[in-house]
Amino acid sequence: MSLNKVPFFEYPRLWSDDREAFLSIIDDVSSSGGFILQKAVSDFEIELANYTSANYSVGVGNATDGMEIFLEAIGVNVGDEIIISSHTMLATASAIKVAGGVPIPVDIGYDNLIEIQSIEDAITANTVGIMPTQLNGRVCNMEAILAIAKKHHLFVVEDAAQALGAKYKNQHAGTFGLASAISFFPAKVLGCLGDAGGVLVNDKDLYHKIYQIHDHGRDNDGEIIRWGRNSRLDNIQAAILSYKLKSYNDVISRRREIAQMYQDRLGSLEELDLPEPPSKFSDNFDVYQNYELQADRRDELKTYLEGKNIGTLIQWGGKAVHQFTQLGFNQSLPSAERFFKRCIMLPMNVFISNSDIDYICETVNLFYRR
Repeated sequence: MSLNKVPFFEYPRLWSDDREAFLSIIDDVSSSGGFILQKAVSDFEIELANYTSANYSVGVGNATDGMEIFLEAIGVNVGDEIIISSHTMLATASAIKVAGGVPIPVDIGYDNLIEIQSIEDAITANTVGIMPTQLNGRVCNMEAILAIAKKHHLFVVEDAAQALGAKYKNQHAGTFGLASAISFFPAKVLGCLGDAGGVLVNDKDLYHKIYQIHDHGRDNDGEIIRWGRNSRLDNIQAAILSYKLKSYNDVISRRREIAQMYQDRLGSLEELDLPEPPSKFSDNFDVYQNYELQADRRDELKTYLEGKNIGTLIQWGGKAVHQFTQLGFNQSLPSAERFFKRCIMLPMNVFISNSDIDYICETVNLFYRR
């Protein structure tokens, strides 16, 4: 066993690296007695909207809740079909199901995001919307998706759980469609100390519906307008997110730097297919929530890296959405199926050092050159 050790993600450091600041935040919020829907939440909602250039944001319990809420607010009916990528967390599909709709997973393209032609091919008389996943911190070809939606009179919403700060043609993830959901799960690029999420929305009327649903049907003035639920971002998490948002662009810069280091050190290996490297000339500005690549002899590589104390992860347990046949899916999606036989994620977070990256890349090179 190697003396080097690079965990996939060091959760304890989320606390230890900012312990004093977090203790101060917890003390400030707790001393004020403002635990639920108080100033820390409204401040963060404004900051999040300003950061993304959205008109409004609503703090919610998690991104899955956010998707369920905005689909309910839009008015999805039983049997309404919504097209999604099969390369996404099952939560994308389950949110549609909970809202009464039917998730229709389709295949992925060259960038492992939803394939544009597959969207067009999946449209039926029952299709009402498209919900692309802005996966691994990269935004889909939203220009093409919006054109299809306009052509067929469909709405567009976004699963932007992994993409806060990512852009397509200089527009933020989460601001292209009617609404989007962002995740603040601890391992996200902007992560808190528990479950939390946010909804971005531009339309004022839709914003009020989403706000009402997330707080038992109450509007901002406390008046009950409709049936709702309890999915509220709490003030301590909101205050922590406000604190972390101040340095968020530095975090993104470091992740892009790490992605370039991986590209420089692993890009010549024919056995690997790496994600697109950072480029100032690209339509995409990626934040690299994950560094997901495709590898020949993937399972052997994973075992080898584990033996060298390098943590890796196969996303979604190694299954595309349509492969959960016990849930009623029966599609054949060749590109997604090929992808999930080869995909693996290397460590990607601000806790790893340049020497960690050197060690990871040296070890991967050794595996393929043995």
